[in-house]
Amino acid sequence: KQVAVRERIVHLLSQLQRTACLCPAHSHTYSQAPEHAALKRTDYAFEMAVSNIRYGEGVTNEVGMDLQNLGARKVCMMTDKNLCQLPPVKAVLNSLTKNGITFQMYNDVRVEPTDQSFMDAITFAKKGDFDAYVAVGGGSVIDTCKAANLYASSPESDFLDYVNAPIGKGKSVTMPLKPLIAVPTTAGTGSETTGIAIFDYKKLKVKTGIASRAIKPLLGMIDPLHTLHMPERVVANSGFDVLCHALEAYTALPYKMRSPCPSNPVNRPAYQGSNPISDVWAVHALRIVAKYLKRAVRMPDDHEARANMHLASAFAGIGFGNAGVHLCHGMSYPISGLVKSYKAKDYNVDHPLVPHGLSVVLTSPAVFTFTAEMCPERHLEAAEILGADICTARIKDAGLILADTLRKFLFDLNVDDGLAAIGYSKADIPALVKGTLPQEEVTKLSPRPQTEEELSALFEASMKLY
Repeated sequence: KQVAVRERIVHLLSQLQRTACLCPAHSHTYSQAPEHAALKRTDYAFEMAVSNIRYGEGVTNEVGMDLQNLGARKVCMMTDKNLCQLPPVKAVLNSLTKNGITFQMYNDVRVEPTDQSFMDAITFAKKGDFDAYVAVGGGSVIDTCKAANLYASSPESDFLDYVNAPIGKGKSVTMPLKPLIAVPTTAGTGSETTGIAIFDYKKLKVKTGIASRAIKPLLGMIDPLHTLHMPERVVANSGFDVLCHALEAYTALPYKMRSPCPSNPVNRPAYQGSNPISDVWAVHALRIVAKYLKRAVRMPDDHEARANMHLASAFAGIGFGNAGVHLCHGMSYPISGLVKSYKAKDYNVDHPLVPHGLSVVLTSPAVFTFTAEMCPERHLEAAEILGADICTARIKDAGLILADTLRKFLFDLNVDDGLAAIGYSKADIPALVKGTLPQEEVTKLSPRPQTEEELSALFEASMKLY
């Protein structure tokens, strides 16, 4: 009888072990759970990763000392040709020379980089055998430098190994990289804080990227003096990127709803979904945008406004760099990649260009109308921060209220009247949808899942804004 009881107890314990949650947060067993079991569950944790940040007027002058402190013997400095003769690059070169740093300059970074321009920079980095990197410029420069550092540190890797799936293989970065110091000269991408590098994949005519905490800069040097050299439209479009980073991070799918739960923490993605820490940075960045962006665009000599937008860019970078972005960015990549002849004002480039911030913000009224039903309180809060009177607002109208608030904001800043104004028509919608589908790294973080038909409707609604 005792044997029978003992066998019954063993049987019950075995059943409990098989049905217990295998997620590390809840499992109290030492059983070796099959990897696929954990992968079927949503995540239970989030992880904050951010570069060191140094802020202050003139901090760029310290970059040579930082490299000296790191023991750097041969440094790669990356920038673009437009910046070469401007004060930010001159300040960095003076600091490197003053502190006896041996360096080589690469100034062929492409504004809105492509896979080919990334590979050209990677080739330069591999030949140089550098032990540290400095990126001086906007997101294009910083992202290019991240990629160069990554592939020079892993010289046997194929280019698509670390590119986001499904376009690339999305492999985890496990090898150590060289220290990278980023000196942002625009107030938009927040790239100095993140492990993200975006580029145009010309074969498919869409943007994609690399997303890994391992590629984030060691240090972001935020010197507000550099923003004084930005032309009006560059200030505006950079600011729209900050705006959408903040809005998308705050409204992204909550981290506990994102799947799969990683079988190993190294596989937890950089974009994890909205979380309590990212929320703080996203909302704070949104408040700064509401207060200072219009001033920064309209008054080039408004040091306070431009300095605050430089900070907002970093704050939003901390927010979205860990929470992620969703539909505005996912839909923006084919908008930029399929550009026909549009050339944005104030951008000195020799190719058609839809600036990233513009491509992102043009769909924002349609997107937030669509996503609001999943987290209306957050959409309504965002509308209030941006100036809407919500005293008598109904929660079910949150999306429409935020969309109207965004339209007014964009109209006040002379933004092109929708996708039609930058060269697209309804005939282009199938191609735009096709270019959005591979962007699952970000679109899956939308709080509301979307079908191809719904994406088509969002592009159609974005053809005209006002």
